[in-house]
Amino acid sequence: MQNKGLVKLFAVLFGLVSIYQLSFTFKANQIENRAEEIAARKTDNPDLRADYETNYLDSIANQEVFNLGIANYTYNEVRDKAMNLGLDLKGGINVILEISVKDILKGLANNSKDPVFNKALDDASELQKTSQNAYVDDFFIAFDKIKGDQKLASPDIFANRTLSEEITFDMSDRAVQPIIRQKVDESIISAFEVLRKRIDKFGVTSPNIQRLGNTGRILVELPGAKDVERIKNLLQSTAQLEFWDVYRGEEFLPFLAQANEVLKPLVNKDAKSEVADSEIVTDTIDDADSRIKELTGVIDTDSTEVGENPILDLLRGYGAGGPVVAIFEANDKDLVMEYLNMPQVRSLLPTDQRYVKFAWGIQAKNSEFVDLYAIKGNRDNTPELSGAVITDARQAYNQRNQPTVSMQMNSKGAKIWEEMTGRAYAQQSQIAIVLDDIVYSAPGVTTGPISGGNSEISGSFTLNEAIDLANVLRAGKLPAKADIVQADEVGASLGQEAIESGTTSFLIALSLVLVWMVVYYGRGGLFADIALLLNILLVFGVLSGLGAVLTLPGLAGIVLTIGMSVDANVIIFERIKEELAKGKSRREAVKDGFSNALSSILDANITTLLTAIILFVFGTGPIKGFATTLIIGIVTSLFTAIFITRLLVDWYVGKGKELTFTTAITKGLFQNMNINFISKRKVSYVISAIAILLSLFSLFTKGLDQGIDFVGGRTYQVRFGQEVNPEEVKADVLEAFGSAEVKTIGSSHQLKISTKYLVDVNTAEADEKVQSELFETLIPYLPKGMTFEDFKVGSGDKKIGQMFSSKVSPTIADDIKTESFWAVIGSLVVVFLYILLRFKRWQFSLGAVAAVFHDVIIVLGIFSFFYTFMPFSMEIDQAFIAAILTVIGYSLNDTVIIFDRVRETVMERGGFAGGRNINFAINSTISRTLNTSLTTLVVLLAIFLLGADSLRGLLFAIIVGIVVGTYSSIFIATPLMYDTLKNKGEVIDEDSKI
Repeated sequence: MQNKGLVKLFAVLFGLVSIYQLSFTFKANQIENRAEEIAARKTDNPDLRADYETNYLDSIANQEVFNLGIANYTYNEVRDKAMNLGLDLKGGINVILEISVKDILKGLANNSKDPVFNKALDDASELQKTSQNAYVDDFFIAFDKIKGDQKLASPDIFANRTLSEEITFDMSDRAVQPIIRQKVDESIISAFEVLRKRIDKFGVTSPNIQRLGNTGRILVELPGAKDVERIKNLLQSTAQLEFWDVYRGEEFLPFLAQANEVLKPLVNKDAKSEVADSEIVTDTIDDADSRIKELTGVIDTDSTEVGENPILDLLRGYGAGGPVVAIFEANDKDLVMEYLNMPQVRSLLPTDQRYVKFAWGIQAKNSEFVDLYAIKGNRDNTPELSGAVITDARQAYNQRNQPTVSMQMNSKGAKIWEEMTGRAYAQQSQIAIVLDDIVYSAPGVTTGPISGGNSEISGSFTLNEAIDLANVLRAGKLPAKADIVQADEVGASLGQEAIESGTTSFLIALSLVLVWMVVYYGRGGLFADIALLLNILLVFGVLSGLGAVLTLPGLAGIVLTIGMSVDANVIIFERIKEELAKGKSRREAVKDGFSNALSSILDANITTLLTAIILFVFGTGPIKGFATTLIIGIVTSLFTAIFITRLLVDWYVGKGKELTFTTAITKGLFQNMNINFISKRKVSYVISAIAILLSLFSLFTKGLDQGIDFVGGRTYQVRFGQEVNPEEVKADVLEAFGSAEVKTIGSSHQLKISTKYLVDVNTAEADEKVQSELFETLIPYLPKGMTFEDFKVGSGDKKIGQMFSSKVSPTIADDIKTESFWAVIGSLVVVFLYILLRFKRWQFSLGAVAAVFHDVIIVLGIFSFFYTFMPFSMEIDQAFIAAILTVIGYSLNDTVIIFDRVRETVMERGGFAGGRNINFAINSTISRTLNTSLTTLVVLLAIFLLGADSLRGLLFAIIVGIVVGTYSSIFIATPLMYDTLKNKGEVIDEDSKI
């Protein structure tokens, strides 16, 4: 081998750099383990340990903790340079936010009331349920269908004062569309920047935020984040800050009484049949005073009337002279607001109050009640002062030492603020400070107009809430609401368990491979083991150096890398053995063996690399992590197998020592095999046809267990303190939600619960509602006294409660399904073209692609048939698609190795010879085929049996795929290639030898 010195230099440099990069990970783990020990000594309460750990790590954040001799590093620097662990290994949250393009378009049109415009928006929302277009494109399509004589450049739509410099009345729709697209894109970019600033302020290690293509979707990954609810609120808050004048609460008490009477016949059917419309108005006037007396406690409300008064029966108090109109239970606020906004009710308002805007106050901690305010609205529903004037915001404390948020306004805002506070002082009224339609406070002004633009938001804040609100206001408001359309939440304890089980299974699998290589190839196997260990070091080092994220599927990718690395060495060693059998010297055999193996190794790895790249492009989150490690692993395994193994073998042979690449156990194994595979092809065709027909029958009659990735919904993994019956839990959840799938995950005290309840609602309130109702449903199965807060984070030493949750909206699910389809089709097309390019015959491409289709259909069929029986999840989700693409890559790897030998044999021995040369090629590669397949299967089985529960579905698909793929490469791909040849040469007899 030439340039040995250069190879040695690179090997040493790559190894040292990898060790340097990984040293930060080991040091960070050492420090964090020490923090755990300190926390454990301070308290036995597992729920308090996390706080102690955080406090300790914060205290040493800027202290030098790592001395490498050439440089010193603080804990923060060590942590930043350590390997990034993904959500499934570290816990945290991963969400896809969708910025409402509908709201952006409304804003661009100045909230136009034009019926055609609003109908087009609604139609576009319907189209989005099945369309792959961007929302703005569907809006244009919907508008074109119903516009009639209306134009986008109408003064009632986009040719308004705001866009007057860019859109004029005489512009055509075609001319307006690119301007609107640009405006929408600018708004989404603005939203991206706002979210990035908010996340930067939150202080999460290694956050990742990226826009997904040109859509309105933004991916946010926050591994290690513990306060998930706080993060979700931080991400979804639009930060629409507004300042409004408010009415006095007592002004609306007569209105509430009148509204109650109007609602009686509408809400209560019996009352509706007994009360005439003409009587309602009369009763309203006469009854108002008595109702007000009831509200103020002068007389008692007759208990027999409960349920007959739609509003008054829900009322729990009144404002006592301030800006609060009344007090209701938080659970009733949606119903009350629905009542107050009904046209029949709003028609009761006098002329000077017709634009009143009802709003709820912020709900105090540990309180079941919420205040109702009446804001002085206007025709355009625009506040006199908004958050756009805020130049700075800081967390502060008021005179009672309670957390508040102080704000500073620009000169324009300061002037308006002075006018508003002067008016409030003169009228002895209040100003409501409203954030995202919630009244945080409504202070009065007691010292005259406030100049300088200083203001303060007070409320029932915790310190963290005040800090978050200040950060949100400082970062700026989102241009439109942001809905969480896909979310994964993993508890920290589940992540720790995944690390422990993953590490154990990985080490066992690696040990088995290392021992097997020595048993099978002797000293040559030892050299392969050294190259393999260097390969693994390089994979982890590159991952750490690039700042890539290691996920649980990523560990599976490293396992496959071990298989690829072993495969390359097996190919090399088998070719060297063949050269030795020809009587060549050891030095020449090594040289020719490496040279002859190179083509097969490159072809096999490139086909797998192509599928890994496609998976990286189409995948998200953990699946992208799987693809990343696989891509890195393929590159490093090529380097170590081709160069490092060669370096070691040349060094050993150069010393004149004997190197046979066999042991006493394996000497002569698989040599001189003479199986007539081509003559048995009809039998294999029948076997495969039966397997495919059974698979298709199961797929069409039973179908697949589609996960929420493909159908939408919410999934929760819940751990209990004892064994639970999944059927009993399913019955209870079905009664509560009307939709439920319940499966045992791993042990019998852990369940995976999926539901489509409120699947179309992407609000934070809906997420909380589903989670809360699930908790209420599961209370009989949970420890006595467990609270909802304990349930959400998994409490106690056993970490009982919710361990993981995931949400996928139907629109995202549809997109995932489409992208998965194109990922599989794309990989097949790319590989077909590559094989066609390399082998110059379409028959080779056809055989390879047909074998892949054969493998995929059978894997799907097995998943369809067995998903109701297996004790682990066999859902069809993104992880399964990753498995299918891996199966495609592996099957092609196997097939390409055989095809490469077929091509070589045909060139050396003169044509196909009626199949004799094909049989010779298969027989000469059978040792490599079985050795590699069995080695990879042993590794995967170790991870499957000992690794994390969440990986079992993915690993099972790959295991089945490897078995089927090994079979198809010999009995399907090669025979099909042979049968489609025009010139087969002399046809062989069924029983003839090769």
